[in-house]
Amino acid sequence: MSPFFEQLEHTADLALRIYGRDLRELFAHAAQAMFSQVADMTCTSKPGDATVQRQVAVQGLDYESLLVNWLNELLYLHETQREVYTVFNIVQLSLRRLKAVVRGGPSQAVHTMIKAATYHQLAIERTAEGYAVTVVFDV
Repeated sequence: MSPFFEQLEHTADLALRIYGRDLRELFAHAAQAMFSQVADMTCTSKPGDATVQRQVAVQGLDYESLLVNWLNELLYLHETQREVYTVFNIVQLSLRRLKAVVRGGPSQAVHTMIKAATYHQLAIERTAEGYAVTVVFDV
């Protein structure tokens, strides 16, 4: 599993297929994949370049709703704090709760304006290599 995500063809929105060896990695990769579409990650791609650290906690009814809430909370922080996040440390992950520390820096140019992660065709799947999910974003 070399690339951790791929962009899929979608008529109007942005669809990404994301992979992880375990659920923590899947959630971290989902955030990385989303922000790679939002901004040029080459300017703040090294962990040492991160100047901002935020605590994030979200709840959900299951892993799928938890993933959507996680991504939407990160989008909210991106919009309100004008920051882009590049490092995602999932501290706690259970069926109904996620706690993480994210690091990044001020937003530079935004490439793609993502409004929200959606539930459209959302299903976390167990694979031979770990986990996969397709996330459709409203752009």
